[in-house]
Amino acid sequence: MSGLCSERVAIVTGSGRGLGRAHALALAAEGAKVVVNDLGVGLDGTGSGTGPAQLVVDEIVARGGQAVAHGGDIATTDGAASLIRAAVETYGRLDTLVNNAGFLRDRMLVHLGEDDWDAVMRVHLKGHFLPLKYAAAHWRAEAKAGRAPAARVVNTSSGAGLLGSVGQGNYSAAKAGIIGLTLVAAAEMGRYGVLVNAIAPAARTRMTEATFAETMAAPDTGFDAMAPENVSPLVVWLGSSASAGVTGRVFEAEGGRITVMEGWRPGPTADKGARWSPAGAGEAALKLLAEARVPEPVYGAR
Repeated sequence: MSGLCSERVAIVTGSGRGLGRAHALALAAEGAKVVVNDLGVGLDGTGSGTGPAQLVVDEIVARGGQAVAHGGDIATTDGAASLIRAAVETYGRLDTLVNNAGFLRDRMLVHLGEDDWDAVMRVHLKGHFLPLKYAAAHWRAEAKAGRAPAARVVNTSSGAGLLGSVGQGNYSAAKAGIIGLTLVAAAEMGRYGVLVNAIAPAARTRMTEATFAETMAAPDTGFDAMAPENVSPLVVWLGSSASAGVTGRVFEAEGGRITVMEGWRPGPTADKGARWSPAGAGEAALKLLAEARVPEPVYGAR
């Protein structure tokens, strides 16, 4: 390995399994000291146990790296604050935060319960906000003390947050919110040496194993396009000092493909210079839509 993250201290939330585990191992392989956070919950967020986090720590240590487990709930004030303290008190610093934790409670909108909405918003959106809040406060204090950090945040959105996904109204809304949070954090924290980006990964994990169950390694190359490890190299680079100048960006990552997502941009516009009538506004809107690009379809739409 190149040692791209040598001497850096990284936190990865939800890193007991799947994408988070792959990120933690990849960061450690590049020299980072890693705080492995995981509650050990089921696919729907129920239950708990620190076993998965400790297993990843043991794996990193067995490979000659350094890591410590953290079993706190990062969607709570105490859990998120203790996560940042775990890095600083164990290793003396914090350089990289990878927000990854999440679970699913999929329902069509007419069947989606309030509890399922709240639970998914809590782990994905609040579970990004609180660790970011406490990490940002730490880095701002460091900058004001004359120790300007080269800090990095990598948030985890999804194609569902970019395009929507049928049966995942709660998940899609949370993942879209993460993109908005990323843009705001990048704008606010840049002055303190903090760069904030997001990824929208596609990989085979507990959350997506049904979707990608039939997508396995190509027999001719042995390359498994849906392996979580394919996403981690981009996360490692974004979490390293090598990504200087890159902030407020969203990247799709799947297999061997990396795409910079360009987001909402102004399209065709009509300006009357005065108030429209409803009929006039409708006529103008139809003309503009005829000139506009057709949006990408929502995942699962027919």
